[in-house]
Amino acid sequence: MTDKDLRKHSKIMVDGVEQAPSRAMLRAVGFEDEDFAKPQIGICSTWSMVTPCNMHINKLADDVKKGTDPAGGKGIIYNVLTISDGISMGTEGMKYSLVSREVIADSVETVSGCMGHDAIIAIGGCDKNMPGLMMGMARLNRPSIFIYGGTIQPGPNHTNVVSVFEAVGGHAAGKVSDIELKQIEDTAIPGPGSCGGMYTANTMASAIEAMGMSLPNSSAQDAISAEKENDCISAGEAIMHLLEHDIKPSDIMTRAAFENAIKVTIALGGSTMPCCTCWPWPIRSAWNWSWTISTGSAPPCPCSRTSSPAAST
Repeated sequence: MTDKDLRKHSKIMVDGVEQAPSRAMLRAVGFEDEDFAKPQIGICSTWSMVTPCNMHINKLADDVKKGTDPAGGKGIIYNVLTISDGISMGTEGMKYSLVSREVIADSVETVSGCMGHDAIIAIGGCDKNMPGLMMGMARLNRPSIFIYGGTIQPGPNHTNVVSVFEAVGGHAAGKVSDIELKQIEDTAIPGPGSCGGMYTANTMASAIEAMGMSLPNSSAQDAISAEKENDCISAGEAIMHLLEHDIKPSDIMTRAAFENAIKVTIALGGSTMPCCTCWPWPIRSAWNWSWTISTGSAPPCPCSRTSSPAAST
């Protein structure tokens, strides 16, 4: 394919005398003359300091550019919102949770659709931004890759956010003292990354990888690690391959891919959340699918164990 073929969306934005004003604005954000001849890759970051799941994703977005730009693309980082189920749980704030998935999907479609991105790499790491990103990429149906932000390091004695919930219950039952509860609260969540169990984020990451929308092993890496940095750089390089061969989400997320995701979720004893977050992806896109997935649609798959990702301390 020619360079023009790789730029079917961005060339509308930047080619020709009439688009000089557009190019002038893009120069202000770092474009040079040669960049206008490159396919534009939207790098969708969910960076935010509202939750540890996403507090490091700005750096991962920078790592993606280390892959896209040397490979011949022009990476453009933008941000979409995220909320935290873990923080808002049990409060009025939780009423915004599922709604945020739709807002995130709308945001991906709005920004990359409006700005003429030729491909999309989205980085997520929390319950609703992960399916929201997938829905947005499915709607636009341009070459796309999802990157999981990675799992958090464990606290002392392999504690995590559920350890804190359990300690609250133990405290109510009189089995955990005030001091013990405070100790768990202070140490169970030591830094960046998604909750360190086979909860929604790690389950969704595994399902997305099984579906083929992430690079191999993306779901199994620590948030802060050389492996995750390399995953981001590799995704930046791989998106150029998808562009060159015009491989889109509708080519990857087939019925067989969804069945793979179901089987992996069952085998890992993962969260039940994919039941309400995965299936809208094809339904709310422009794909003309007439099939449904039910409990009997895929071959039986045993649950091997209930997994809990935990890096060494």
